[in-house]
Amino acid sequence: MARESASESDLVSRRKILLGTGAAGAAMLAGCSSGDGNGDGDGSGDGGDGDGGQGQGNTDGGSSESMDTSVLTADGSSTVYPITNTGGSYWNSNPEAGDGDYWPTEWADEYGTDMRLADYFAQLYGYEPTGERSSPPFRASIALSHSGTGIEGVMEERVDIGDSSASAEAELAGSGNEDQLDSFVDHVVGVDGQPIVVSSEIADAGLESITIEELRGIYRQEITNWSEVGGPDRDILALGRADGSGTDTAFRANVYGDPEASISPDQRFGQNQQLKQAVGQADNAIAYIALAFVDAEGDTPPIGLEIDGTMYEYGKNLGAQEYPLSRDLHAYTWKDTSRKEACFINFLLSDFGQERFVAGNNYFQLPEDRLEAQREKVAASNYE
Repeated sequence: MARESASESDLVSRRKILLGTGAAGAAMLAGCSSGDGNGDGDGSGDGGDGDGGQGQGNTDGGSSESMDTSVLTADGSSTVYPITNTGGSYWNSNPEAGDGDYWPTEWADEYGTDMRLADYFAQLYGYEPTGERSSPPFRASIALSHSGTGIEGVMEERVDIGDSSASAEAELAGSGNEDQLDSFVDHVVGVDGQPIVVSSEIADAGLESITIEELRGIYRQEITNWSEVGGPDRDILALGRADGSGTDTAFRANVYGDPEASISPDQRFGQNQQLKQAVGQADNAIAYIALAFVDAEGDTPPIGLEIDGTMYEYGKNLGAQEYPLSRDLHAYTWKDTSRKEACFINFLLSDFGQERFVAGNNYFQLPEDRLEAQREKVAASNYE
């Protein structure tokens, strides 16, 4: 289904993009997520090996014998996690061409190969194919935390890739580490059109939308009852993400114009997965959440958000360039991007990866012009 372009989280100019939706990503996410950050993926591979992301060397040897085949590690944003972890699950599975679930014939034919999935994308970067199921040229371990942890992990060289749903600049604001910004290499792998969701009881009572002014008031405890915004006579439970999460940083930057704006949610949660569960268990909650965690007919129904006379609604125009709550989804590397890191990020940026890992998790794919720019950063020719 086509959608219009998604915006940068800092309200700069935006471009048109398309959204391809799919149920496969949501189903896979249920199998991927776990409280300890282990991404076990689809059952046929290990999205995360649960080591928490010990940093690996970045050896870029010219022959397959000197290639860095140690585990690729990533950690960070629970928003970006569905993308990188689903990608890691497919990668670690290394399915054969013709596997209808994970490496269908039509996709292998599109790339003109009969090789296994990870073997094909890795050999582009000089890795030796293994030809074996569940044995890729190197494994990927994807941990789950939040954006601040991902940014910190990359900066401290504990992990290869730092997942973040806010920019490094926004995450490091006021930290004293702003002088390190030039060392981050930003790889944008998708876009999120951050929706507002409520408990199903509130939606069932007839509340369909609120204004951005009302949203600001709710999260500053200036509006505390649903009847004040056209809902039932019931206290509002305002739920938010933890300080340091990219979702929270982006929300404050986009709604209040300041990533450090003071807000007062009633409760905060470290991960989108926890926030989704809390909204579903309450009968009076509101939350800002990533697209991958919306359940339109279930526990987290989205409501419209009116901004300057325009109504933005899930499934219609959350990707419009004027919608301020959309933001880039980042996979940061540090100081440079190694051959191994580039290989995996290129996998996420491939047409296959954008359809399966980005659109498949209900996010917006990058448009062709942005894809081209991101792919150039990690092109195999850079490592010849």
